[in-house]
Amino acid sequence: MSTSTAERLQELGLALPQVSTPVANYIPWTRSGDLVFISGQISQENGRPAYIGRLGDTISIEDGRRAAELCALNLLAHINAIACGELARVRRIVRLGGFVSCVADFHEQPQVINGASDLMFAVFGENGRHARTAVGVISLPRGVAVEVDATVEIAF
Repeated sequence: MSTSTAERLQELGLALPQVSTPVANYIPWTRSGDLVFISGQISQENGRPAYIGRLGDTISIEDGRRAAELCALNLLAHINAIACGELARVRRIVRLGGFVSCVADFHEQPQVINGASDLMFAVFGENGRHARTAVGVISLPRGVAVEVDATVEIAF
């Protein structure tokens, strides 16, 4: 990539949000070697849940994609904090796990989680390509439509 990751974020018109804090008995991330496992991030904006509802009911696929992108932006805030403000230290987004709150006959989970995947590729280029799951669930914390977790390789 010819520009730094921070410059790329700016080009995309994105600003990193404040890092969220856990609301239950877990830690926001843990490390094993150069791999960092980041707890699930919900679609949250300015500290408040966004995109409340279920896909196939009150949330459209396009809004679901935006919710997934918001989850990815929250993941990026954690990654940035873990990498001490140097996103260029990210070697690879290894895996994303996507959870979509949806009705029983909704089958477009991959298209929804593409919102997160597309953002990681836009920010990190080929290093943003990753393995992934995209599953439907009956509900998510705080009533949000999407939650995404991540495994990231960082040069420490």
